[in-house]
Amino acid sequence: MPNHHSVLRATALSKRYGRRAALTGVDLDVPARRIIGLVGPNGAGKSTLLQLACGLIEPSTGTLRVLGARPAADAAHLARVGFVAQDAPVYAGLTVAEHLRMGARMNPGWDAPLARDRAAQAGLPMTQRAGRLSGGQRAQLALALAAAKRPELLILDEPAAALDPLARDGFLRSLLESVAELGASAVLSSHLLADVERVCDHLIVLAGSRVQLAGDVADLLAAHHRMPGTGPLPAGAERVHGTVVRAAAPPPDAGPVELEELVLAYLNRAAR
Repeated sequence: MPNHHSVLRATALSKRYGRRAALTGVDLDVPARRIIGLVGPNGAGKSTLLQLACGLIEPSTGTLRVLGARPAADAAHLARVGFVAQDAPVYAGLTVAEHLRMGARMNPGWDAPLARDRAAQAGLPMTQRAGRLSGGQRAQLALALAAAKRPELLILDEPAAALDPLARDGFLRSLLESVAELGASAVLSSHLLADVERVCDHLIVLAGSRVQLAGDVADLLAAHHRMPGTGPLPAGAERVHGTVVRAAAPPPDAGPVELEELVLAYLNRAAR
């Protein structure tokens, strides 16, 4: 029975390029109505996972289900997913208005008022050619085009990596507004942990082509504690790396752990 409450469900998912493993034995079950942060070092497999989820590439082994179906299974399924690629690709010679008209022609479920509203909110001049927009404005245009499809899932591959702090702030605010308005889920790949901490309520940590940690942020923070020192741990507790300890109940003398500390502990452990 497929679980339709999963937006992403991977079973023993692997992707190889020749002898290089981009993803290895990935098992994931990501619930719906979450903003999912996908974090990890460069080359960890983040873009590979997102390209698999969009149906741009095929897995080598294992299965991936997106919104309960094979990625890009048909036109109807493609319409349920909105994708914002890394460099927010837009057409330099077309104006903002022409981008919105093209979106309307290409997408059966296009929401023209939503597209215009998102563009206005982001301060995008309708007559401006995309090539003359700032990086932040181009990212906002790409997000407006993805959101106006009214998808159930937005997939964003490092959309804010190259933006300055102010443009990133505006982009993240637009992302939160779009997700709330659509009642959608979103996957945000980023190496900016502060951005993830700000908008994400579910986390996937990828390193060395494998999932190191996955779950709702609140559950992950509750299951990990900061415990300085190198002394023996209580039964059932495990030191992840440095001062970060995983245990069902907080060991004596343990304190709460921050999300950034938690991610870095798993990344450091994977790097060893």
